Amino acid sequence: MSLNSLVFWALCGRYVLGHEAMRRMGTANVLIAGMRGLGVEIAKNVILSGVKSVTVQDEGLAEWMDFSSQFFLLASHLGQNRALSSLSRLSALNPHVHVSAHTGPLKETLLQQFQVVVLTDSSLDDQQRFGTFCHSNGIKLIVADTKGLCGQLFCDFGEEFEVLDTDGETPASAMIDHITKADPGVVTCIEQRHGFVDGSTVSLSEVCGMTKLNSYGPVDIKVLGPDSFSICDTSSFSEYKKGGVATEVKKSKILQFKPLDEALVDPELLVMTDYGKMTKHQTLHLAFQALHGFVKRVGRLPKPRSQSDAELLVAMVTELNKVSHLDQLDEDVVQSLSFTACGDLAPVNAFIGGLAAQEVMKACTGKFTPLQQWLYFDALECLPEGNGGEGEELTESTCSPRGSRYDGQTAVFGSGFQERLGEQKYFLVGAGAIGCELLKNFALIGLGAGEGGHITVTDMDSIERSNLNRQFLFRSQDIGVREKQKSEVAAQAVRVMNPNMNITAHQNRLDPDSEQVYGHTFFMGLDGVAAALDNVQARVYLDGRCVQHQRPMLEGGTLGSKGHTLVVVPHLTESYGPAKTGSQNAIPLCTLKNFPHRIEHTLQWARDQFEGLYKQAAEHVNLYFRDAAGFLERTLSRGEAEALEVLECVWGGVGGQRPQGWEDCVGWARRQWETLYNNDIAQLLHCFPSDQLTRSGLPFWSGAKRCPHPLTFDPSNTTHMDYVVAAANLYGQIYGIVGTRDSSAIRSILETVHIPAFTPKSTVKIHLTDKEMEEERESGHLDTGRLEELQKKLSSPPVNSAALQMHPIDFEKDDDNNFHIDYIVAASNLRAENYDIPTADRHKSKLIAGRIIPAIATTTAAVAGLMCVELYKLVQGHRKISSYRSSYINLAVQYCVLSEPLGPQRFTVSDRSAHTHTVPSMHKGTQRKEQRKVCSKKRELSGPHLQFASDVMPGLLCSMEQWPHWNLEQEWALAN
Repeated sequence: MSLNSLVFWALCGRYVLGHEAMRRMGTANVLIAGMRGLGVEIAKNVILSGVKSVTVQDEGLAEWMDFSSQFFLLASHLGQNRALSSLSRLSALNPHVHVSAHTGPLKETLLQQFQVVVLTDSSLDDQQRFGTFCHSNGIKLIVADTKGLCGQLFCDFGEEFEVLDTDGETPASAMIDHITKADPGVVTCIEQRHGFVDGSTVSLSEVCGMTKLNSYGPVDIKVLGPDSFSICDTSSFSEYKKGGVATEVKKSKILQFKPLDEALVDPELLVMTDYGKMTKHQTLHLAFQALHGFVKRVGRLPKPRSQSDAELLVAMVTELNKVSHLDQLDEDVVQSLSFTACGDLAPVNAFIGGLAAQEVMKACTGKFTPLQQWLYFDALECLPEGNGGEGEELTESTCSPRGSRYDGQTAVFGSGFQERLGEQKYFLVGAGAIGCELLKNFALIGLGAGEGGHITVTDMDSIERSNLNRQFLFRSQDIGVREKQKSEVAAQAVRVMNPNMNITAHQNRLDPDSEQVYGHTFFMGLDGVAAALDNVQARVYLDGRCVQHQRPMLEGGTLGSKGHTLVVVPHLTESYGPAKTGSQNAIPLCTLKNFPHRIEHTLQWARDQFEGLYKQAAEHVNLYFRDAAGFLERTLSRGEAEALEVLECVWGGVGGQRPQGWEDCVGWARRQWETLYNNDIAQLLHCFPSDQLTRSGLPFWSGAKRCPHPLTFDPSNTTHMDYVVAAANLYGQIYGIVGTRDSSAIRSILETVHIPAFTPKSTVKIHLTDKEMEEERESGHLDTGRLEELQKKLSSPPVNSAALQMHPIDFEKDDDNNFHIDYIVAASNLRAENYDIPTADRHKSKLIAGRIIPAIATTTAAVAGLMCVELYKLVQGHRKISSYRSSYINLAVQYCVLSEPLGPQRFTVSDRSAHTHTVPSMHKGTQRKEQRKVCSKKRELSGPHLQFASDVMPGLLCSMEQWPHWNLEQEWALAN
């Protein structure tokens, strides 16, 4: 499969994995054995990722127990082969992946056809036999298993596996302020945090004076502080003058894996997911082995809540421990595993399935660090706080199968709890990537599917092509159909999974304007809320509504391979919290306007240009035509400086500058090019010449200030013409003038365009800081005469104003034929050329300027699974904070942090203790023992993996300032 064929389908996959990794994915053949709930979850995620082929294998027949988590089985499939029954719906997920079914037994000859083999629902004997075969034949092996509330994952990628990119992070870079002549030389950076870690390798470029460093090659560094690091011996080099950029150089890494037989007896290969459960997971390693032995001896899994079966399993684990010699054997965990092993839970399968599918992607691509080698997960705290809790007592009878689609869940929680799930009324906000996964889980567990139960889902968006690679409820035929909104299509899809679903789809934005719909009565009628939102502001608003009405909230988010979950329980845990007042990484306006030094700056500038020229200008004109007097009054009330800008804009669309035809549009675009990339730069250099000194005698153009140079228009330059073609067409669109992509025709028009001579003015003042800019606005020093002139000209609108209505353009990143991204890429790269900033290709430009929050199916599945694990606890009414978990995951490095949430902020009123859900700006004082364990692991993270959790999930981890900083906060600011 060529990469071009995936240009739309795997859009966000490429943002996360990159072009080369996607190419490798497109050549991989994967076998997934076992099509129960876990197997189909893995298959779904792998198919969405874009491998060459997936073969699903299963000899078993569909039974009611499967329906609690196998979302591609229908009632008509009962008694039929699970692989064949799932085939058509798996194939529909991605037309670029060949999907086939194998209904015979697993044999070595079959395994030889694949680069990656995944075993689910397999015996330990099969795991060992096929593990030995795969290891000796260079086949990557992944073993995944879930039993009730517990999960297991194992990877063996062979004797030598090369990891090309260990974490997938964008290489860090920092601008240099000074370099010493010493052994070793010390580099001081302009930024307060350079983003490097000990052992990083960097290359240096654009260094003036100590120029030998520009050709020195990659050098290993030692971090000395947040803004400094040491490099090689620079004592013999010439003196440093100015400038320079240090850029991280990614290095590959070779990993060795043990075959399953050897790994079984190596406790050092266990990767922790919850540092408060270390003993539990060590015990689970033995318990899963014993469980296989139990099935081999008895011929079945332990019966739900069977005391005799539990005693037998405990005895078998105790026997195994005579060899393993665990210091602490947690018999309660073994008993709980025995009580629940018959269960098959959609949320646990979603979590383990997301992790396992990510390991498949690593095996195919060499991108990201694989699991080495065992991982265990348990959510045993979901069990009632005291047998039965507020509901029925759990016994063999209450947990026995009933020939129902929920049998796999009843085996764990009993029939009474199933009725309670069905009665729930929940509000899901967002039907995107996480929303689709949540709805799938809701349907499988039966949330709101009983008498009196109901799910309300709202999402105002329609379905776009880039959604398809991780929002698995949508299909290509849903794209572009006006009446097919995300919420409605998703609701229809889950009704197929579970016909008993009571679900209503809305297309409303959740904000103060929709409080007539989602008001006090609505919220008070809910049992809980689930947030599947893509921006912080909406999360904060929804959290405030939940706090106001004392309703629990499940919240989750993803960014590529990273994800987080938060559970908010009234009066028990902290809430999501208020929005930050500002971002320390927000780009200053003066930087965007005059002093960019990163491609992110030029892309944001280009995006601002687009909004101003093609949206805001047209909107202002239309508002003026609608009510000229009222518009002028409102505009003047906003202050003279802003009024002058707006009225100039309106006059441009109403007066003599209005284009009469296509030639005028081309002429406008050419003059716009000259203004932006020649005249404005010449004016800047007139105010601040290249040799300008500051008052202290230092070069003005130094540090973060790159000295620009004007460009000269060249019609043979592709980027120059790309700008003119896109700008002219967009300008024509807002006036209803049809353009063309014909470059030769446009060149002919350009030959007739007159470009006025430009002379820099000494009266122009260029602001160096945002503060100066604001002070200038407030001082009232502006051309009041021009403002009065515009008021007079616009006091009477044209008589034919209806014919002069304009067509504002809303930026749309996913249509490659609408000139939007064409304009952004060309405008940004031309400005980057002005300032000698390395340009960005269309792929990177679209990611940043399109404000795309990358998402992949694996992370969204895992996050939704963890959210629904917390849902089990909410429905049961758990009141111990120790029963709940907040989480942060980074599947790129297989790092999972699950920890007890913080309690609400407490204060004293009239000598009585009280609490609120407001989150403190910084958590101080003694942290819980479990959180200390989390914090003690921070040094294991290579680089900035946890700032994401800090930004979108306040209070998840203690003392977030101790963690390495990274630039994700800026990405969230741009995205929102």
